[in-house]
Amino acid sequence: MLIGDYYLPSYSGDCYPGSGQRSSDTDAAARKLSLEHEILILRSRMEQLFMQEQSFTSQHVIEISCLLDLKINEYMKKSYRSL
Repeated sequence: MLIGDYYLPSYSGDCYPGSGQRSSDTDAAARKLSLEHEILILRSRMEQLFMQEQSFTSQHVIEISCLLDLKINEYMKKSYRSL
């Protein structure tokens, strides 16, 4: 599995496209839950790949690990903004 094989939607915008209005707290919570779900999926996939490869340094495990890092960073940024 390569990075290109995993679809990662972007949640970078705070507004609905073209609406000119900020999203509601409910929408932000839904995006946060979706991001949490993506993190869980990536972690599970990384664990599966580790078990198959028996190595933390295999290319596939490292690629998923990098994606997981990006999603965790995105989650932390969103959590920090909501404080």
